Amino acid sequence: LTGKYTVPILWDKKHNTIVSNESSEIIQMLNSSFNEWAKYPDIDLNPPELREAMKDVDEWIYPNINNGVYRCGFARSQAAYDKAVEDLPGAVDKLETLLSQQRFVTGDRFTLSDIRLFVTLLRFDEVYIVYFKTNTRSIASSPTLLNYCRDVYQQAGVRNTVNMEQIKMHYFCSHPDLNKFSIIPKGSNFEELLRQPHNR
Repeated sequence: LTGKYTVPILWDKKHNTIVSNESSEIIQMLNSSFNEWAKYPDIDLNPPELREAMKDVDEWIYPNINNGVYRCGFARSQAAYDKAVEDLPGAVDKLETLLSQQRFVTGDRFTLSDIRLFVTLLRFDEVYIVYFKTNTRSIASSPTLLNYCRDVYQQAGVRNTVNMEQIKMHYFCSHPDLNKFSIIPKGSNFEELLRQPHNR
């Protein structure tokens, strides 16, 4: 294969083709399309009764937070960066308010929307603040968001999916135009904060 590649990617080995490289589609497929082989096939993180609520929150969380950090990091002009870095903290503040009123982003049930949000918040202090210049907020200094991240991190099986060393190595060594010498910052050991108790 030649040319540019992206991750994540879902590959069909039988038909030797890409199924999808869109993360929001892939997690929906992983939620239900492979239940025949799943260890816990009865778990549904995309319940029909919450799909409208998930769509509502995803519509502002994705562009301003999930993609907002990339809009900051890959901005090609000061104006583009200024717009992105203005949208990001507003959405973070809105999220802080929302999660101070309920346990998860759609209420009291953990969903795919929480997975999408958590992976961005997990990387925020260790990667995005430094690498993508999103330094107007930090998750460690946002009590509700830190507590939320602890709650998600401590859900069964989640901690085992987190490899902060690999996350940092990937980001800081993947873009020569942003980090010519691939130097990986020491960071604040955000993951250690996630091991502390929460009260959600």
